[in-house]
Amino acid sequence: MSSINEKEIVKIIRETLGADRKSRSINEAYVLQPKQYSIETDVLSQKAISANVQDFDQTIKTCNEISAKLDTVDRAGSNEKDSPFRELKSAESYNLNSAFLSSLHLDNIADPASKISMDSLAYIRLARDFGSFDEWQKDFIACALGARDGYVATVYNGSLNRYMNVMIDESTSGIMMNCFPVICLCVRPQWYTRDYLNDRRSYLFAMMKELRWSLVEQRIRKADKLAKILSAPLEG
Repeated sequence: MSSINEKEIVKIIRETLGADRKSRSINEAYVLQPKQYSIETDVLSQKAISANVQDFDQTIKTCNEISAKLDTVDRAGSNEKDSPFRELKSAESYNLNSAFLSSLHLDNIADPASKISMDSLAYIRLARDFGSFDEWQKDFIACALGARDGYVATVYNGSLNRYMNVMIDESTSGIMMNCFPVICLCVRPQWYTRDYLNDRRSYLFAMMKELRWSLVEQRIRKADKLAKILSAPLEG
């Protein structure tokens, strides 16, 4: 890892983009650092994994470039039809969502020793809100098969105070507000066509057999803490 800090990275990006240091602009730039992944699995080829990790890294780079551009873009000329500001904010939403969802996916896949016990919090919560663990699986699979070039996720919905599965199309459509994701799988064709052609179902079953339930358990424990906060009465 380089010793360069976040402010220096922002400065480099801004200078590369030709941003005027003396311009009166809002400095809200952020810098995302890509995680390093070493994924060992028998259900995906290393070529497919490498190609998708590279795509993830490129998305992170794009997010950082958009962030820097937003610091100097003209906000006064923003409008709903067409403006540089609108285009950048739309691209920001797409790429940040894509980076976040891809990270969730990469973190919770490829555990050859995958297992879930009936007394785990993950099993108990999913069985509670779906009627049974098997019903959660059926609903998760249905969502995964229905998603259009996107993701399937199990989320804790703070508005409904329960877990549910959601279909996320193209990283932006289908994302619900007030939700905390605990399981995420990418079902974009780029993730499976190299190894499974157009057989998304076989890819999905293979990936579900290697879900990293130990990590999912940690996420659900966080969701439980979040549920307590959201259900607490407001003061005043």
